[in-house]
Amino acid sequence: MAAPERPRVGIVSDSALQRHRLQEAVAHFGLEGCFSGDPQRLLDQPQLPEARLWLVTLEGEADEAALFDHLLENTEAPVLFGLDTAPKTGATHYVRWERRLLDKLEQHLGPLEELDSAADLEQLAFTGPEVATTPDLPQWIPPAKPDTPADEVWILGASLGGPAAVKEFLDHLPAGLPVGFIYAQHIDGHFTEVLTRVLGRHAHYRLRHADAGMKVHNGDVVLLPVEHEWVLAEDGTLVEKDTPWPGPYGPSIDQVLLNVGEHYGNRCHAILFSGMGNDGAIAAPLLRAYGSRIWVQDSASCANSSMPDSVANTGCVSFTGTPRQLAKELVKTIEESCLLKRRQQQDPA
Repeated sequence: MAAPERPRVGIVSDSALQRHRLQEAVAHFGLEGCFSGDPQRLLDQPQLPEARLWLVTLEGEADEAALFDHLLENTEAPVLFGLDTAPKTGATHYVRWERRLLDKLEQHLGPLEELDSAADLEQLAFTGPEVATTPDLPQWIPPAKPDTPADEVWILGASLGGPAAVKEFLDHLPAGLPVGFIYAQHIDGHFTEVLTRVLGRHAHYRLRHADAGMKVHNGDVVLLPVEHEWVLAEDGTLVEKDTPWPGPYGPSIDQVLLNVGEHYGNRCHAILFSGMGNDGAIAAPLLRAYGSRIWVQDSASCANSSMPDSVANTGCVSFTGTPRQLAKELVKTIEESCLLKRRQQQDPA
């Protein structure tokens, strides 16, 4: 089946830098540019390209009236004038500027983020590593008891293309790691049962729906529902709030990072996998301030790299790799931590 045609957007600015930053931003949301130029270039075109939306930002006002009349006479597409100046990519305020732009785009174009379909998820049932590729638990890592609460939790955040990446990651982890996972996946709520069944088929890790009162145990992959926000009580149990997740998509990965990080502190870490948009880019640096590790999937292996790239652009990421490399790095990191604890116990001084 052919992919649906992406909405086309025209960009007009008298600043080449602003045109470039707007082009980068709309590409993050899966939009296609059909025009990018200064006002005079657009005025010189009697026939405008077909666009679903026009974005106009001008530093000067000399061409504003003529440009407005030209657009009004030659297109029926909505025109957004007076956009905020885009800050430098990776700047503190860039992610918030990009979110404001997304809100405006979705007011005219509807929801923009693509989500994995049921067919995409079902196809994952037929993929999996060869037995020989699944590593054994290193000798320096004591096998964790699966029924004990996890002392260390990793948040797995993902959107478009995320289920395939997360499955590959889990399939390449050995059984018995002393770690639990909280999985925040942008997905249609109707497909969560399929996701649970497919991702739990080959991995050593139990994919479980979040339930009020449960704790994250070693070996758990707790899937957070999309409808309502979830937090952690003081004793580490999961609590469902009666309010929706903030932002356009659930679960909000930013909010998950904040909520889980508030309880676990530097015992909470995060890996951002494939996805569109920039969810996670606001909260990831805050989680990093606890001393947490922030990792992302590398661009080349993503179905859409906008989300992990946005997090990487904040400068808080300490490791980047394919899902298989991320799994290998996690095992290595836990092994080093176990060796350090062993040495400290042998030589307390």
